[in-house]
Amino acid sequence: MSSALDQGNPWVNRLPALILSHTVGTVNIVSVMAMAPLISLRLDLSAAEFGAFISAYYVAQSFGSVPAGAVTDRIGVGRTLVIAHVLMCMAAVTLAVAVGYIQCILAMFLMGLGYSLSNPSTARGVLDWFPKERRGTAMGLKQVGVPIGGVIAAGNGALAASIDWQSIMWGVAVLIAANGIFCLSLMRFHVPTPLDQRKSIMANMGTLLGDWNFNLYAIVNGFLNVGQTNFFGFLTLFMTATLRTSQEVAGLAIGLAQTASAVARIGWGVICDRYYPNRRAFLLTMICGVAGVFLGLLALIGPGSPLWITLIVILALGMTIASFAPIAQAVVVESVEPRLAGSAIGVNMLGVHIGGAIGPIIFGWVVDNWGGYGAAWAVSSAIVIAGTFALAFWFKEGGHRG
Repeated sequence: MSSALDQGNPWVNRLPALILSHTVGTVNIVSVMAMAPLISLRLDLSAAEFGAFISAYYVAQSFGSVPAGAVTDRIGVGRTLVIAHVLMCMAAVTLAVAVGYIQCILAMFLMGLGYSLSNPSTARGVLDWFPKERRGTAMGLKQVGVPIGGVIAAGNGALAASIDWQSIMWGVAVLIAANGIFCLSLMRFHVPTPLDQRKSIMANMGTLLGDWNFNLYAIVNGFLNVGQTNFFGFLTLFMTATLRTSQEVAGLAIGLAQTASAVARIGWGVICDRYYPNRRAFLLTMICGVAGVFLGLLALIGPGSPLWITLIVILALGMTIASFAPIAQAVVVESVEPRLAGSAIGVNMLGVHIGGAIGPIIFGWVVDNWGGYGAAWAVSSAIVIAGTFALAFWFKEGGHRG
C-alpha cells in the first residue's frame, strides 16, 4: 500500500483542509471576543465575569488537549477533525439559542472541547505529510487559518453593531459544518503508526510526562499563551472602555491584529526553515521577548492616547504574541518520536490552555480591583517575559527531527 506521502500533492489536497479547520475554529471563539462589549452589555457582566466566560473555553481545552493528542495518534487526522467540527458546530448553535449566562458558559466549554482536537490533529498532519525541510513553512501556512478566522470574526464584531450577535453565531455554525464535511476527504490520507511502535495511551503519556525538558516547554507555552489570550480576549473591551472607541473601531483593531498575524505566521515559518532549521526555539524566544515589550507599552496607553499609536502597538503584537504558535508547534513535533507527535501536541496544549484559562481571570480581576487596564497589561507583559526567560535559559532544544 502506498504511503500518504505518495498520494498527490499535500500542499493542494490536504493543507487547505488544515488551514480551514483553524479558520472556522477561530471564527467561533474570536467572534465572541470581538462582540465582547455587546455580549457583556446583554448579560450585564463585569470584566472578571467576562474573563470567566472566556476561561471556560480554555478550561475545556485543558481537559481535552491530552486525550485529543492520543485520539489523533490512534484514529488519524481526518476522523479527529470531523469529530472536532461536530463539537464546534454544536457550540455555535448553543450560543445562538442561549438565553442566559450559564448556557453561554456551557457553550464556551463545548467550543473549547471541540477546538482542543484541532491543534494535535493538524500538527500531526504536517508531520505525516510534509518533509522536514518544509515543515516550518507548512506549519506556518496551516496556522494562518487562525488569523484568517480572526479577520472574519473582526468583521462579525463590526457587523454586530447592526445585527444581533446570536444571529451571527448561526452563520458561524454553517461555516463550521461546511468545513467539517470537507475534512472527510482527509480520512483517505491516514498514516497509521506501525504495529511494532503502537503503545497504549497511558504508556505514551507516561513517556512524555517523564520528560522534564518537554514538560518545562509545555509550562513555558502556558506563560506565553497568557499574553496571547489576554490580548485577544480583552482588546475590544479595552478599546471601548479606555479609549472610548466605537464597536466598529474596536472590531477594526482586532482585524488589524489578525491580518498582521496572517502575514507574520507565514513569514516566521519561512524564516524558521531558511535560517533557523535547528534553532527554532531561539527564534521563538526572540518573537516572544519582543511581544513582552509591546504588551508593556500597551500598559502605557490610556484615555486621550492617540489612536494611531495604539494601532501601531496592536500591529506589533499581531506580528509577535499572536503569531508564535507555528514555531512553537514545530518545536514540539521535533522534540519527540514521530509516533508520539499527536500526544506531544496534546500535552503541550494542556500547558497552553491552562495559561489561557488562568490569564483572563487574572486580567479581569486586576482590571476590576487593582489598577484597571494599564495594570492588567503590565501583569500580562511580566508573565510573558518570565516565560521567555525560562525558554531562553532552561529549555534544551533538540530531540527527534525526522
